[in-house]
Amino acid sequence: MRARLLILVLVILAVAGFAAQNWAEINRSTTLTFGVVQADAPLGLILLTLLGIALLVFAASAATLRTQHLVESRQHAKALHAQRELADKAEASRFTDLRQMLDVHLRESRQRDTLASTEMDKALAQHQRELRNQLEQMYHLLTGRLTEIERRLDGRQMRDPLDTRAETVMPTRIDEPAPRHIPPGRERV
Repeated sequence: MRARLLILVLVILAVAGFAAQNWAEINRSTTLTFGVVQADAPLGLILLTLLGIALLVFAASAATLRTQHLVESRQHAKALHAQRELADKAEASRFTDLRQMLDVHLRESRQRDTLASTEMDKALAQHQRELRNQLEQMYHLLTGRLTEIERRLDGRQMRDPLDTRAETVMPTRIDEPAPRHIPPGRERV
């Protein structure tokens, strides 16, 4: 654009210099024919005026084209800005949707973890109760057996205090508690 403007200014200066050097010849009157009409007028001045008018038309045309280009460029920039805003909103919406989806998955995972932890605590408490019950039964069974053995030994020493010979103790049948119903998946190891 600057090169064209520079060339245009140089051409205008050259024509103005030429006109200034030949001003006397440009203003000399000549008989001119305009179709059927003849008139005395300076031919150089008429041609110089026509050249100036052509220059003004060219400048106006160039300014109009440049203005149209700027208006179209501005409209294009506005449309591009609107499209960019829509794209940003869509991207923000996708990020929002992704965040909501991740929040839902995280919440569900926490709920599953809480539920699993609760179930694990319940199962652990149940196993502890069962183990405690079994230990109590074994304790009672052992105490009963030890009491029975002590009673036999005491009874034997009472009958025969001088007899040091060991009496063979016949094993008695141990009554074990009846097995409880254990739900599947909760078997004792």
